[in-house]
Amino acid sequence: MSDRLSVLKTYKLYVGGKFPRSESGRVYEVTDSKGNWLANAPLSSRKDARDAVVAARKAFGGWSGATAYNRGQILYRVAEMLEGRREQFAAEVAEAEGLSKAKAAAQVDAAIDRWVWYAGWSDKVAQIAGSANPVAGPYFNLSSPEPTGVVAVLAPQESSFLGLVSVIAPAIVTGNTVVVVTSEKSPLPALSLGEVLATSDLPGGVVNVLSGRVNELGGPLAAHQDVNAIDLAGAAGDAELVKALETAAADNLKRVLRPQAVDGSAVDWSAGPGTERMLAFLETKTVWHPMGV
Repeated sequence: MSDRLSVLKTYKLYVGGKFPRSESGRVYEVTDSKGNWLANAPLSSRKDARDAVVAARKAFGGWSGATAYNRGQILYRVAEMLEGRREQFAAEVAEAEGLSKAKAAAQVDAAIDRWVWYAGWSDKVAQIAGSANPVAGPYFNLSSPEPTGVVAVLAPQESSFLGLVSVIAPAIVTGNTVVVVTSEKSPLPALSLGEVLATSDLPGGVVNVLSGRVNELGGPLAAHQDVNAIDLAGAAGDAELVKALETAAADNLKRVLRPQAVDGSAVDWSAGPGTERMLAFLETKTVWHPMGV
């Protein structure tokens, strides 16, 4: 019988490409589906949220200015890294969601495939979101999509990994940067994803991962003057919270993507992703140019 004690993992936030603890020093207990202790996760504060927004804004220029092809390559690299750590994520998802090993592995496989799917859209989304517009005159009139900016994302509560990937990937593939608030009950797969992102060529600050209370972090992010859009997927089932966050976001005209199921009915994150979430965080720039010049 071995006397060796296993090395417990210290989970940290992922902000600006680094792994800080919460500035408040707070943590909260994360348990499995049976109530057994799994780990202590950082309990992010409003200061952590502000720091994450600063990091996301700093990264926006470089990421939005990268070629679409390059962004697609980086998203594909994330999928490659996840494939190599498939067993680790399957174990974390199984513990977080109370799934069998086979079902958890299927969730991880679907999440990896989703990274690849969105990577393929990186240099194609402009073809469906842009256009050459007919005009009555000697002009070209061209519309093209551009990223909105910094997007705050409340990750789905019930799908700790597949749902998480389903809200992050479409936001960043088009050039946005994001601040993600993880599933409050099951944050560990999301915090581990930060380790993958840090080693996958993704520039620091493009994705920033915070764990903690949605009620505590959602409001400050919705009201933050330097956040351009917010995805309320993680507020599904709480109509009062959705309304409060929409009201806070309206103060500076943020784009708001409402939850698919405000009434709390389960969202099937394994369903085909579609283009809705990519298009939700794009702006359209129209340019007029005289012919022959």
